[in-house]
Amino acid sequence: MTALLTIIVLVFILVAIWQMIKIFDLAQAKVENSQIANDKDNTINGYLMMGFLAFIYIITIVCFVKWGDLPLLSNSASEHGPTIDNLMVISLVIIFFVQTITQFLLHYFAFKYKGEKGKKALFFADNNKLEFIWTIIPVIVLAGLIIYGLSTWISITSIDESDDPLVIELYAQQFNWTVRYAGQDNTLGKANVRLIDIDRANVLGLDEADPNAQDDIITKELHLPVGKPVLFKMRSQDVLHSAYMPHFRAQMNCVPGMITQFGYTPTITTAEMRQTPEMVEKVAHINNIRVEKSKALVEKGGTALDPYEFDYLLLCNKICGKSHYNMQMKIIVETQDEYDAWIKEQKVFKNSIVN
Repeated sequence: MTALLTIIVLVFILVAIWQMIKIFDLAQAKVENSQIANDKDNTINGYLMMGFLAFIYIITIVCFVKWGDLPLLSNSASEHGPTIDNLMVISLVIIFFVQTITQFLLHYFAFKYKGEKGKKALFFADNNKLEFIWTIIPVIVLAGLIIYGLSTWISITSIDESDDPLVIELYAQQFNWTVRYAGQDNTLGKANVRLIDIDRANVLGLDEADPNAQDDIITKELHLPVGKPVLFKMRSQDVLHSAYMPHFRAQMNCVPGMITQFGYTPTITTAEMRQTPEMVEKVAHINNIRVEKSKALVEKGGTALDPYEFDYLLLCNKICGKSHYNMQMKIIVETQDEYDAWIKEQKVFKNSIVN
């Protein structure tokens, strides 16, 4: 009954709006309503274009002043991070320069060459020289960026096996990460999703008959020694995921049915990053916000928010399902001695199997 009454009310409202529109049209019947813009209309539109141009520039300046510290272009924690940041800065500078010039010309020409009665527009039906200029300039700029980007990507992804990188597997599944260390032999054992046996704690499907799998270590924490090259081997159990480690400027898709890889060398420990002035300021700002929100929560009988502490994170950068937002893992970068002490405490695969 309530639904029927709601529908009837909506119908009456629509009828009333329709009747009001008809009355308005009848009232405007004798009023001249030309669709052709006159000189006054063109002048107003011309000034509005210049006003909008000023608005764009003012908003841009305000955003740069208030939010333009661009922290992710200054706090990379991997050996190749500065190279990625440099490529990003070059791209941003070019985009900003081109956007500034083209937007100015677009709005200024709309103002300067606004329509006037009796004035004919000057136009070129064809100009090969002009078309060549505005075609070749973007081609050269984009070709330069693409070549620089490809060479940068190749240099980053070309893993030098002679550096004896630490081999680690990142195993993705809805909606969590699991880490597998290659153990003393630094060689990952064979694995297959068909071999997964939850009852026996073989959560990654390792081949129990493979000698290389016996000393593998499966954990829910990702510890990395600073200054040591790391080679990540990535698998997915179900759907397409993406291993994203923003501070290390690292990202690679985890594809079901295949192994992908990415490598980098961490250069700053978690403790060192926490002490940088930029991070101290950021953490203090976040905690000030949490304090204010906690006051409101406590007044309502809730629990205060815990203080925020910076940690490197491994995130999923592909929308992989309803709990995608929660698919993350803390990354702990530490000294070699700290890493060695932690890894000794972990149980190897052959001792973790339930018989």
